[in-house]
This record gives sequence, C-alpha cells and structure tokens, in this order.
Amino acid sequence: MLVNLKEILALAEERKCAFGSFNTPNLECITAVISAAEKLNVPVMIMHAELHEDVAPLEKIGPVMVQAAKAAKVPVCVHLDHCETLDYMAKAMELGFTGVMYDGSVLPYEENLANTKKAVAMAKNYSCGVEAELGALASREGGMETNVGGPVYTDPDEAVTFCRATGIDALAPSFGTAHGIYKSKPVLDLDRVKVIAEKTGLPLVMHGGSGVSLEDYRTGIRNGLRKINYYSYMSKAGVNAVKALLGKEDVTFFHDLAMTAQNAMEADAEKAMRVFAGL
Repeated sequence: MLVNLKEILALAEERKCAFGSFNTPNLECITAVISAAEKLNVPVMIMHAELHEDVAPLEKIGPVMVQAAKAAKVPVCVHLDHCETLDYMAKAMELGFTGVMYDGSVLPYEENLANTKKAVAMAKNYSCGVEAELGALASREGGMETNVGGPVYTDPDEAVTFCRATGIDALAPSFGTAHGIYKSKPVLDLDRVKVIAEKTGLPLVMHGGSGVSLEDYRTGIRNGLRKINYYSYMSKAGVNAVKALLGKEDVTFFHDLAMTAQNAMEADAEKAMRVFAGL
C-alpha cells in the first residue's frame, strides 16, 4: 500500500515509535525490506539516494520501487533521500515518490532555507511530504567525509525558525550520528533531540542510523525520532553472507549469490524494524 511521508509519520507518532527508512538501490534490497516489514506487519519506507544514481538510475529503479510499494501488504512510503537539486526532486515526484528529502545542509543557512521553501511548494502539487536537514553530520551520505570538518549540531531555536518558515513535514537534525560504518561508538546528544522535537512539534529523523546502540535507539525514539534511516549495516550483512557462501562452495549462478544476500539483508532489516517499532 503506497502512502505518503506525512501519513507514515503520523502512524509513528500515534504509536510513539519510529519506522525504518531503508536505501534500496536494487531489487534484492527492495524485496528484503518489504518482506521484513510484511512479516512484522509494520509500515516502512524505501529510499533512493541521489548518491546511487550511478548504481541504479532514478528513471529505472523509481518505477520498480513505486510498484513494489503499491503491491505491499503494509503501508510503504517511497522516499527520495539526500536530494541536492530541485530538478532531480521533481523527477522523483513525477515518478510517484511520496516523500522527498531536500538536503541543503552544506549550503549557507539562507540558501538552504530558500531552496527548502521551493521544495515544499513543489511538493504541494503531488501527494508528497518533505523532509529537510539542518546542521551537518560528520560524514556525507555514503560515508564520504564532509567539508565542514566534523558535525555541526542543530541549534534548537534556529530549527524552530527554519521549520516554521519552510513548512516542512519532518526535520533531520544533526546530533552526533554519521553516515556509513562507524569506526568507534557514536556519542549522541539525545537531549538535543528532545528539545528540538518539543520546540518544533515535528517528527524528527535520524540519519546514519546503522550501528547505533539499542539504548540510544530507544532513548532517541522516546525523545521524538519517528524515522530512522538505515542501510550500511543491512548491506554489509548481505556482503558477509555472500562471502560465507563462497567460502563454503563453488557457486555457479549469480542468482544464488543474490538470493543469499537478500535473505541476509531481510534478517538484518527485520532486527532493526523490531527495535524501531518497539516489538
């Protein structure tokens, strides 16, 4: 069942939980995530990041994602993750995406504000919710080093001004997470999450959700996180399963590797969804 970002976040708020939002750059990822969500009977978000354009072009993977969401037995939002250009965002909405994340976090504040306003205005022509980012994580999407020299934590008062001025549906604040595989345990400012959630009244999003401790997940959710982005560790689980299979036997067919990876990613996604939804 295809739903939009506002609808799925409203369900999370009603249940006082978070739902997982998973990057799905290929069919195996899409199938793994939706299968796990259907098994648990929980809503879920599948995402395409602009970063993955060379892995799976939006025009090719987008329609597959939308069709998979429509056929799913649970509510599924098809979300555009870390979109840095409004033209690219427009393409996703034309394809039927029901959520978009405009990322102007590395731009000067006023430019991020202006572009986010444009994104919200564009989305009103579609059944599409808008997420934006304020502050900057210690690494960019894909684990790339950011050009700000480290995390820039979101100021709660600035967040209030930004959210009111733009009319966004969800905010991704910076509070200590990072994209990619963590090299050490992240130290998160979860009190900041609570203050921002209370001041803005909006559902908040955790980027860099892979590798966070169970305790931090639970505290973050209590403090207002309603969407948790998760990909790196799920993807790594698929890689590890393929390595293990190749270490045991001589595999002839690629589809055997693909299915092995898919099954491992489904199991990893299921574990994450259980934590996020409080199951």
